[in-house]
Amino acid sequence: SCGKGNTAPLPSSNSMVSTRKSKPERRYPAQQLESEPPQTAQPFQDPCLHWDIAVPQKAPGFLALQHHQHSSWGNIVEFLEPPEKLLKDHAAPLTTINDQKSAQITSDLNFNETPTKIAMLSVLKNQSGVQRILKGAGQGGSAGAAAAAAALQGWGLRAQPCCRQQQWAAGVISAAWRSRNHLARLRNALREARHRHLENFYSRAKHLAANWNRIRTSRRTIIHIPSLGYSQGIREHIPDLALQQNLQMGRLCDILDANVDVIYICPLALSEELLQYYHKLLGLQAAVRSGNPEDMADLQDRFKILTPEAINSFPEHHMCLATVLRYSPRTMQRLQVLLQGRDAYLVGGVPHLDDLAVADELQVPFLGSEPAVAQLYSTKSGSKRIFASAGVPAPPGEGDIHSREQLLRALSQLILDNLEVQRWLFKVDGERGGNGTAFFDVISHLECYPWIRREWQAHGPEVWRESQARELALVKISQELPGLLAQHVQPVNEKRFPTWEKFLQTFLTQGGVIEAFPFSASVTNVTVDLLIEPTGQVTLVSTGDQLHAEGPLRSSGTTIPQRSVDPEVLKVLCLKIGEACKSKGVLGYFSVDFVAFSHPQTREQQVWATDLDLCYSDQLALTQLLLYVTDGNLDCGSSLLQGPLGSKESKSQHEGTKPVSRDVMLCCCLQPAPSSPRCAVASSQLRHSSLSGISYSLLLHTCKALGVGFDLQEKQGTVFVLYEDQKRHSLGMITIGEDLQGVLLTFARNLFIIHQEISAPNMQGETNFKMAIRDIEAILGVTAENKLRLEEQPWEADALKE
Repeated sequence: SCGKGNTAPLPSSNSMVSTRKSKPERRYPAQQLESEPPQTAQPFQDPCLHWDIAVPQKAPGFLALQHHQHSSWGNIVEFLEPPEKLLKDHAAPLTTINDQKSAQITSDLNFNETPTKIAMLSVLKNQSGVQRILKGAGQGGSAGAAAAAAALQGWGLRAQPCCRQQQWAAGVISAAWRSRNHLARLRNALREARHRHLENFYSRAKHLAANWNRIRTSRRTIIHIPSLGYSQGIREHIPDLALQQNLQMGRLCDILDANVDVIYICPLALSEELLQYYHKLLGLQAAVRSGNPEDMADLQDRFKILTPEAINSFPEHHMCLATVLRYSPRTMQRLQVLLQGRDAYLVGGVPHLDDLAVADELQVPFLGSEPAVAQLYSTKSGSKRIFASAGVPAPPGEGDIHSREQLLRALSQLILDNLEVQRWLFKVDGERGGNGTAFFDVISHLECYPWIRREWQAHGPEVWRESQARELALVKISQELPGLLAQHVQPVNEKRFPTWEKFLQTFLTQGGVIEAFPFSASVTNVTVDLLIEPTGQVTLVSTGDQLHAEGPLRSSGTTIPQRSVDPEVLKVLCLKIGEACKSKGVLGYFSVDFVAFSHPQTREQQVWATDLDLCYSDQLALTQLLLYVTDGNLDCGSSLLQGPLGSKESKSQHEGTKPVSRDVMLCCCLQPAPSSPRCAVASSQLRHSSLSGISYSLLLHTCKALGVGFDLQEKQGTVFVLYEDQKRHSLGMITIGEDLQGVLLTFARNLFIIHQEISAPNMQGETNFKMAIRDIEAILGVTAENKLRLEEQPWEADALKE
């Protein structure tokens, strides 16, 4: 990014990082943070990893080692590669690696340092036997012959007293050593490239912070890469990964700022019909402001939608969008041309190392967190540490659980300390969208619970803490839990986790938290989006109350703005969390989930912070589209969405006023334009298999004929978000109006109309439309009989299960 005026130009990749041998190693926030020990982690029980030639990456010992040394796992993996290669090349016998020794050596190595042969062998429990095999490798004469014979025996071949055979084996071993050295150089180059990307990330972040006040008010280009940079194991379980990465088309609406151009990297190849839809939608900007459809403009020069050419090159690798872009040289070259001589920065999704690589190649700043920081604190356990650091209320619970014994001990103690809690949640650290969540209802299944309640009431809270009955209660709970959990825990995603054991395996492998579900009949979930600017300022950018079409533990949409919690209370909590995140090195967009409920005894509202996602959210993308089509303003501090008056509102206001003098009219012209409150219902998760049977153009034409559309003059109505046109079973929808009840009813009515039009009587399709309507009915407190009368329809499938 080139500087302007008196601002120094941004350093290039080549000039930014020099050789590092002459300066001390820099410690980044992630390195500092990863050294923080988990507050509830238990001692590691298995310090050894056994393997025979190749490292068994699915073995329990390997997985346990991975989680015990999670903070330095990347270094350990790279350290294990040379000894694994060494043993493969020489067919060494079954060997055992010492966990503590390997962790110590990797921590002592410099970033670009290759471990020595002595260091590699020092982590092996049977190093003397392995050394004997390697001793004469590559040498001639009797030593080489002995080594070759030992190698042949290791390969299961019988050593023959043949000099030619010995020379052949020695040559193979020598070639393997040369290959090993070549691989070591490649690994060093990779480590150096990653280190350079990280160095340049921080250097450009400093440059962005120093010039942010100028950049954010001047002409600039924003490159949006909605990449889901989760770990490989998580990406493999995300259905339609490319589609899930394309749910944020609302990012295009950043062009609402006249100084902003947008380049949107799309994970799918969009048809000309779909591209034209967005050209027309974004061309409404002037028409929205004037209320005249004829004022539509062509804004194609303000935004570009680019699809990397490698989107279909790695179908089985589950690559995130940033990685696909990195391996798309034509798209990268085009980006470089588009960005030449312009101020620009990159906004990603879930941060990944390849986001930094792409930003480095384009020589632009990345407005986001270092991937290691994001991965550390986006986990459920990491979120709890952030909330504790911020000093905000959070559910009773315990995190960093990695063993069955720790889980049973923690849950028993939590149940005993929180007898009012009826439901406990288990959340897998790295999972998303409720997929890694399960719940267990205590009162319904714990046989000793009534006895414990009676004892607690008889002793009183103070005496109970020190009583012998409490210790007996803990024993009873611990004895009952193993069998009860196996029978009565219910995973949210039953297709992926059909049994408790399947869920428990993932829970203990990735780690997770146990957390209380609010003990109230009325519970509301709130999502708040925030931005930590490069200067360090924390800003609220969106708020919404969650919809739960598919159960209370899965969000399916939102109502904007939120109206469940006092805006001032919510703002204070969010700013505390924002400051805690900033102190840990978090930068850019992130979202926080809260749960609000009334305490059954005091009747006072309780607000708990429950989840933290260090990425750009679907809600924020929908909010951007909402503000674009209404020309409105969202004040998160007061939870008010204001939009310009529609024609009817303006006319009624005009008719209610008396004629005024010219001087008064001139004074009024200097005042802000009148506005009126707005609210919206939005969802990016609507699914219906029968959508594939109708083209988008026909669907939109049908909806318009049935009154489902957007009124430019009133700045109210419905806007669709279209993702792709191959499978066509998903879409997004925003309904905008003046009052919450009205937009909820309109949203439900739209779903009902669309379902009727695309479904045949004998083929209803798989959909979550009906559950979304039921959720809205529950919010409004109405029944199907006196409002929508949906039960008469022959719905055959309630949901498209993931």
